[in-house]
Amino acid sequence: MNNNIKNFYLQFGVFTNPGAYSGFLKSLPDEISELGNLVCHQVIHRTTLKNGNTGTNSDQKYGDMTKFPWYRLRCDDDVLLTTTAMVAELLRLDERGFITDRAVENKIVVTCCYVSVLMTAILRVKGIPARSRSGFSPYCSPEKSYDHWINQYWSEVENRWIAFDADGFFDFEFSQFDIPDNKFDWAAKTWIDIREGKTDGKRYIYADGNGTNGLKAVLRAIFYDFHALMNNEISYKFQPRSYSEFDRLEEIDLIEIDELAFLMKNPDKNIDKLIEIWERNRKFRVLNSPLIGDADHR
Repeated sequence: MNNNIKNFYLQFGVFTNPGAYSGFLKSLPDEISELGNLVCHQVIHRTTLKNGNTGTNSDQKYGDMTKFPWYRLRCDDDVLLTTTAMVAELLRLDERGFITDRAVENKIVVTCCYVSVLMTAILRVKGIPARSRSGFSPYCSPEKSYDHWINQYWSEVENRWIAFDADGFFDFEFSQFDIPDNKFDWAAKTWIDIREGKTDGKRYIYADGNGTNGLKAVLRAIFYDFHALMNNEISYKFQPRSYSEFDRLEEIDLIEIDELAFLMKNPDKNIDKLIEIWERNRKFRVLNSPLIGDADHR
């Protein structure tokens, strides 16, 4: 891979900017699996908290959920949108830093998107090209593939992007810190496969509580992934207007998304074209948010 792409994925965006915590993050372990496991000890996923000491936490490897304060937010995604916010809150809760014996009541409750953003920031601070990726995880459910964020980092030793998942303590038939390409449902490939009739879109679920599936669910991942590839790792609170208007999209609109997806299947090869779309296509770039809707874009 050429140096321009490596340098591109060393750049910080709004969400990955380490701010005043650069030195602290740089001091964390360099070995990816050690670093990932350490980060796992700092966070609780909202579904883990909701399910308590059952299911994946029946052995309390994430801690005793009965000790989590009743007055705390049940999901810090709503307030801790950036790396600096997450790190600041973790240090406020326990000034010892990132520690393996962090108490449940001193952890932050964040979903995979924010774990991915934090991991991207840490690796970039260390001078390792890294990027967050959005897609679907077939390894988290036997029948469905739910929306999920992971990471990739560039290995100089192996001369390849290595995908990994630091969102939990997983027991796969493969390493969670070196996920085979065919074990993750990448957003772009999934979109194209559905459009070409190669897979049933109903198995791809966006976990919004409404059972959103199929192209509508995958389109959301397409935009997440596109923005992440452009170093702008938007949260679920922000979406291009075309998502909110999904039911009114015509075939010409879907073809335009097809073209984006084909480029995203090989982002390194097509980086210049993706950046051109990023800089010129308002439809994929202008975002709605809780306070900004269609009427606010002039």
